[in-house]
Amino acid sequence: MFSCTKRSLDVEIWLNADLINKMSSYYDYVIVGAGSAGCVVANRLSASGKHSVLLLEAGGPDSSPWIHIPIGYAKTYYDGKVNWRYQTAADPGINNRRGYWPRGKVLGGSSSINAMVFIRGQAEDFDDWHAAGNTGWGWDDVLPYFKKLETVACTDSELRGKNGPVYVNQVIRDMHPTNENFISACKEIGLSANPDFNAGSQEGVGYWQINTKDGRRMSASRAYLRPARGRRNLTIKTNCFVSKLLFAGNCAVGVEFYCKGELVSVMAVKEVVLSAGSINSPQLLQCSGIGDKETLQALEIPVVHHSPQVGRNLQDHLGMNYYYRSIVPTLNDRFNSLSGKVLSAMQYLLFRSGPFSLSVNQSGGFVRSSENRKRPNVQLYYQPISYLSAPTGKRPMIKLDTFSGFQIGTSQCRPKSRGYVNIISKDPNISPEICPNYLSHEYDLEEMLESVKLIRKIVSAPSMQSIVVEEILSGNQVDGDNALIEDFRQRGDTVFHPVGTCTMGTSVSNSVVDHRLKVHGMQNLRVVDASVFPTFPETRTLQV
Repeated sequence: MFSCTKRSLDVEIWLNADLINKMSSYYDYVIVGAGSAGCVVANRLSASGKHSVLLLEAGGPDSSPWIHIPIGYAKTYYDGKVNWRYQTAADPGINNRRGYWPRGKVLGGSSSINAMVFIRGQAEDFDDWHAAGNTGWGWDDVLPYFKKLETVACTDSELRGKNGPVYVNQVIRDMHPTNENFISACKEIGLSANPDFNAGSQEGVGYWQINTKDGRRMSASRAYLRPARGRRNLTIKTNCFVSKLLFAGNCAVGVEFYCKGELVSVMAVKEVVLSAGSINSPQLLQCSGIGDKETLQALEIPVVHHSPQVGRNLQDHLGMNYYYRSIVPTLNDRFNSLSGKVLSAMQYLLFRSGPFSLSVNQSGGFVRSSENRKRPNVQLYYQPISYLSAPTGKRPMIKLDTFSGFQIGTSQCRPKSRGYVNIISKDPNISPEICPNYLSHEYDLEEMLESVKLIRKIVSAPSMQSIVVEEILSGNQVDGDNALIEDFRQRGDTVFHPVGTCTMGTSVSNSVVDHRLKVHGMQNLRVVDASVFPTFPETRTLQV
């Protein structure tokens, strides 16, 4: 038999002969998932040269040009080569519709296919984490790491970093002119302007900052993995699907994975770090025997550790977009004309500028949906583009409307509805059940009503009225609380931010990992990704 004990930072492992024979090689650390978190962990653990590190990624290399051209995420949005393309269960909160959840399946993970808007989060959100018993996660604790990760040229604020691997830009000169109409209208109804959402207060409206450098996406892979590739102590394996974590008693000792059709086992002498994301991390824990014991036993999975919160506490931002016909040309006109496409392509190829170098989310803000809210509780998005003619559910932005149009969207910052991720088979190749339980909390309905009414108030301001022909969707005929709620249930959709399924907390009864991200009740096993967030910090592109 075998056991596992700790001595300082090292682990001595005694294994039986059968388990030893399964191991093809060993490393100090094995990291599962090369996404936004895994790339960072691989860089940091291998930096000293003292530790051997294996990074395993189920997807392939980030070689597609559509990954690196910022507007290219319109292409990767539904591309199965770089995207898990998850579907949720039918959700009563959105009239039993199934949601489409793209998740990165490539080096860089979702940071290689997302919309690149760079937001740190509200200081109070992190202080809430700390107050809940998660030592070291207050705003004053995390701020040095936010500064450490970034290089920002668009501000002189002492709260921003200047020498980090993630480049952050705010290219206002390339933004569409109608953004100024949106921002001006917000100010006309009393919302404040904010030139930098990532310094001081997050409240207000303005232009988004995006993580790009020289007109190219700054993914976690580009920022953290590429500088580390030459290290002899770092091994990166792509197209390797991890099927199971290996344990000696309550100690993680390695992983099994499929690579080129072959089942391979490797040993982790010090730790296994699970960075597979808010869907795959709880799925892999459950398939490996860590989860609710009744769920595992029903699927004939041997229980390694009863951890009932695995897969629970799922949170996601549910968004709502309103579409408008415009008097003035928008990006629809530019991208629907041959000359506009050629001009945009030439701008990008010659100068790395123009609309190809940007996100379609160009401006927006964090605001209070009513004067009764104590801090910003909803986010606004302005996009000088519309795609109502795109196939339902897929929203590929390469098929734009033929008229001049734009959209304004909103989502809550801190929804109270909670869902879950649960395996339905012990086969890790079978996707888990994803149940967001959108709008299951009355509070979320209240904030939704306030935020959609706020959008219409913004559009009624003079600066927006000067460019608006009509509201196409939902249309002015959809009015009154009941009609607005029904419209939200019928059209609301994910904003692609699932968190919380391996939540951080003080005990196994209320969480999966502790404040050091160690799995409760286990040794040498951590979860390091957005699944550990106990609640939403209003962040995008969190890479530390």
